[in-house]
Amino acid sequence: MFLTRRFYLLMTAIILLFIAGFWCHYCYWGAIVALALVALLLIIDVILLYYKRGIDASRICADRFSNGDENNIEIRVESSFPFPVKVNVIDEVPFEFQRRDINFATRLKALEGKSIIYQLRPTKRGVYGFGKIRVFTSSPIELIQRRFTCGTMRNVKVYPSYLMLNQYELMAISNNLTEYGIKKIRRVGNNTEFEQIKDYVSGDDYRTINWKATARRNKLMVNVYTDEKSQQVLNVIDKGRVMQQAFNGMTLLDYAINASLVLSYIAMHKEDKAGVITFERQFDTFVRPERSSSHMQKILDNLYHQETTFGESDFSSLCVNVGRFVTKRSLLIIYTNFFGQNSLLRQLTYLKQLTNNHVVLVVFFEDTELDAYSREPSHDMQDYYCHAVAQNVEYEKQAVVTTLRQNGIYALLTKPENLTVSVINRYLEMKATHTF
Repeated sequence: MFLTRRFYLLMTAIILLFIAGFWCHYCYWGAIVALALVALLLIIDVILLYYKRGIDASRICADRFSNGDENNIEIRVESSFPFPVKVNVIDEVPFEFQRRDINFATRLKALEGKSIIYQLRPTKRGVYGFGKIRVFTSSPIELIQRRFTCGTMRNVKVYPSYLMLNQYELMAISNNLTEYGIKKIRRVGNNTEFEQIKDYVSGDDYRTINWKATARRNKLMVNVYTDEKSQQVLNVIDKGRVMQQAFNGMTLLDYAINASLVLSYIAMHKEDKAGVITFERQFDTFVRPERSSSHMQKILDNLYHQETTFGESDFSSLCVNVGRFVTKRSLLIIYTNFFGQNSLLRQLTYLKQLTNNHVVLVVFFEDTELDAYSREPSHDMQDYYCHAVAQNVEYEKQAVVTTLRQNGIYALLTKPENLTVSVINRYLEMKATHTF
């Protein structure tokens, strides 16, 4: 039982009346009557709140959360009191979120139930533990609060961003991948496998008109081509220290893991084979490229269990083991980070060696915080020096792109939050132009 603010305000007023009773006889007796009335109301309030259980609450959420996304949690609060009550609902969320504002105040009518929905955004894979639900309830008298402990303690696993995967699923099925900023890639006429002849519709490429079929049918007909199938796409994830940098609370490693999951799904829908490679100080895991119905679950489980010490990455080990395990020409999408020309030159030999048998796309990241800082106005000499350093870092990033391209390696410099869309764009472009 907890005393409310209203109770303390009433007691303060009664004490002031007692003090005033030293000068006014009526104030003294008024204080006596007020004290008796408060005591009576307090007893009634206790009886109202404690004569039955009254409140029940439960938490409804998924068994697993999506990393980097807003996940819905619903709290259902039911009142069996025959009078309206005021409740404060506190959910004991996992300590990893460091949230102290999960406190919802609402009112319930007699025998009423309400649902409270809020969101949590995890930024790290793993197991998160929820505690109990605490509901503090007061009657219309509002002199005391009764605490109800409801719900059950439970653990949820945070997986790579499967919610993002669901967002792209319907678009991939309908070939409408432009809704999330993904570029529209012209498909007709750019691929090598003939599929069918169909009626011409506005927007079709004139170069694909089949003049013989047009003459026979007396209307425009066009050839339809499909993408080449069963090509191998491997997401190669660097788990070294360069991927430890965090943006919006999530490391570059987790951004890469989320993008790899979505790209694998898109590639498999395009009838390519998708796989995953991770490496750090040594070659770590290898998920062989496949396109079976159960393969996405295998990739999801593998990405969920990735752990790293953020040590120094060994590209020589990656190069040797790719040669051992990947015998067919493949598209290798390497998620890493280069801070400048010097960091690239240490690994350039190994990247060039990979291009002997595979198509290599190196994906690395802009420093969005540094970029935002460099755009701020300078106020003194120190600011000018700091802005010059920030702009030099941006220049170094662009120089890395140029150096990679000069050595026959495809490069993609992107913001962390745009990684998934940018990688899918580049994959579709490369597939449409027969790059691999």
